Amino acid sequence: MTFKSRKQSLLLFPVLVLVMLATQRVASAPPLPNPVLYLMGIEAFDQGGKHFIRYNYDVDNKAAYPADMFAPAPALPPCGANTKSSRTWVDIYDSRGKRLYGFCALGKPEDLSKIWFALEESVIPPSWVYIELNDRQTNTKYAVGTGLISEHSRVPSKQVQRSRIANFLSKALCVNASTLISF
Repeated sequence: MTFKSRKQSLLLFPVLVLVMLATQRVASAPPLPNPVLYLMGIEAFDQGGKHFIRYNYDVDNKAAYPADMFAPAPALPPCGANTKSSRTWVDIYDSRGKRLYGFCALGKPEDLSKIWFALEESVIPPSWVYIELNDRQTNTKYAVGTGLISEHSRVPSKQVQRSRIANFLSKALCVNASTLISF
């Protein structure tokens, strides 16, 4: 071994040790779990003259995610006009991978209990959905595919059904809808 190659080896050795130590620290960070998604309930609502069903979800293990994942991230690309959108964005997909809705401004892990998507009342919902948590700072995605939607979730509540029937009959019979709701 020549003097020049020994000198290069001695100079590269400390750099290699530092890289190994830095990598070891990053690798020793506990991994975050994939989110555990479940359906909280459904609700009917009207918007713009159309009837919708909202499917409300929660993430059971939301406490496992650190708060800084949902902190405002003005240094990252904005979400539309929101220049202070959160570091982690949440997207909801159907069973075929079609994006149904997304959230880019959740402020804390507890906000994962308020995620939802809506479909027009006449649209049959997918049998299951999944979410992706996209940590834009670390370029890491956490995903789950067990957000089941039961068959009975397609049917609006009895109160919504009665109200819509009453409104239909009131228009057809020229009667006040409030008198028909009591049936």
